Amino acid sequence: MPAKIFDKAKILIVEEQPLTQSYMKQSLEKLGFSKLYFAEHAKSAKQQCTTEKFDIIVCSFNLSKHQDGYQLYEELRVKQLIKPSTGFIFISAETSGTLVHSVLELQPDDFLVKPFTVNDLKIRIERILIRKNDLLKIYTLIDDQNDSKALKYINATLEKAQGNYTPILLRLKGDILLRLNRVTEAKDFFKSVLNMQNFAWAKFGLIEALIENKEHILAQRMLKTLIERPETRLIALDLLGRLEIKLNQFEQAQTYLTQAAQIAPRNISRQKSLSTVSLINHDYEQSFMTQKEIVDFAKHSIHDHPDIYLNAARAGIDFALTTDQSDQIQRISRQTNQHLTTLKNQFPNISNQEQIDVLNARLHYLKDEHNKAKALINQLQDDEQIRSVDGALDKAKALHELGFHQKAQTLFTKIISHCERHSQISDSTYLKYIQQQQNERRDIKMGPKELNNHAVTQFNKGQLNTALEAFTQAFRIMPRNNSIALNLLQCLFDSASQHGKTINLALAKKCYALLSNASLEEEQTQRFDKLVDKANKMKLNLS
Repeated sequence: MPAKIFDKAKILIVEEQPLTQSYMKQSLEKLGFSKLYFAEHAKSAKQQCTTEKFDIIVCSFNLSKHQDGYQLYEELRVKQLIKPSTGFIFISAETSGTLVHSVLELQPDDFLVKPFTVNDLKIRIERILIRKNDLLKIYTLIDDQNDSKALKYINATLEKAQGNYTPILLRLKGDILLRLNRVTEAKDFFKSVLNMQNFAWAKFGLIEALIENKEHILAQRMLKTLIERPETRLIALDLLGRLEIKLNQFEQAQTYLTQAAQIAPRNISRQKSLSTVSLINHDYEQSFMTQKEIVDFAKHSIHDHPDIYLNAARAGIDFALTTDQSDQIQRISRQTNQHLTTLKNQFPNISNQEQIDVLNARLHYLKDEHNKAKALINQLQDDEQIRSVDGALDKAKALHELGFHQKAQTLFTKIISHCERHSQISDSTYLKYIQQQQNERRDIKMGPKELNNHAVTQFNKGQLNTALEAFTQAFRIMPRNNSIALNLLQCLFDSASQHGKTINLALAKKCYALLSNASLEEEQTQRFDKLVDKANKMKLNLS
């Protein structure tokens, strides 16, 4: 390696352990590096990155003061405190699957496991520095977001047949073609690369081009082969989840995103998508669990914001309102209050009292303290503009639950109009959820708790038609509630028997599909078995 590259190279070491820091310093100095900078924590690293342009950053993942290495690297990239021309090497003593997959998803230049030798460090740094130096012109153009000029320079470099960098240059070219939305050209390019060599990145590039070109079936087929391979499974699951969202196949999207989140849970953007898709699917438990993970992984990161605590509290209330287990309701209520306490402690100067009042009103409603809930809601002002979509949606839910149906519908319409006007910054999937909520709450006047109680009351009175309608509505908004599914299935059979009608087989099959895979209590199992036996005698195929 040319000595002048050693001399010029600025290296930042982010490491909190004094012994490791000393070892790194001595090792790098022996290798000929003189421009060494050190940071004991993320805050110091960020401050130095604002004043210096580093050639290499060697960062420990295991930082204990506020941000860890993952959160630091993510923030440096998002805020463009480092650019593609800066090499980034993670070092870590921890090698759990979720950590490694989460880090690799950020695509650092290298990942080095502790303990490592001087020679290990030498090889990694040399390789990155030489590459960054030899391709400096291209990386600088990409730094400056001059993709068109970078593409021309890459093409010219490829024509010179510099074999060592051909795979890297080809990958950079593919990335640029996708960024420039030159879809047809990107498709042809990735196909030509794959004809030369079976690069995984080229396969994913081709898939992204196919998706942009609306060739969804071919993209799905390719992705379903890639989820079978451990090294490509995470990216394939993530892309499949996003593709199914585009196709409005939300159940399938949730399945893929859930699996991706289990492999690499620190991707907050994916976790938010999973939460929204879960809400569309009425899986309030999954949404609640996802929002709790967001709170855990977002703390101290660039995502740490009052909204994550408010949304975790909202998800808890949504879940509590759709479960009939009193101990679970009490546990969720405690956790919701903990999120609000954390919010106040961590962001004492943030003005969000109205959103907290709405949440407290919904908590009162959950405890059947309707007068207190209405008193809180009635003292709130009707804002002319939407300051927070999440907050306004929560308020619309509260208005509906407390019987202010017209006000709720007016607010829903206002929220949707706001999102449509700001489509560039609004999440289209979240807008679908808001529209779904408006439609459901327009059709179903009762809140989840009242609806289920009303259905049970009518069923016990023998008013089977009224009960059937109420249970059907309850199952529409709570399709994962075992008790409601069992009551609905019972009501379907009893109503058909009493009135000599044909049973709604499609609805019965949905109930059966849930209950046959659920963990039921003994009494519920006995009821379910009797209904299945009745279906068999009637020669009805519920499976």
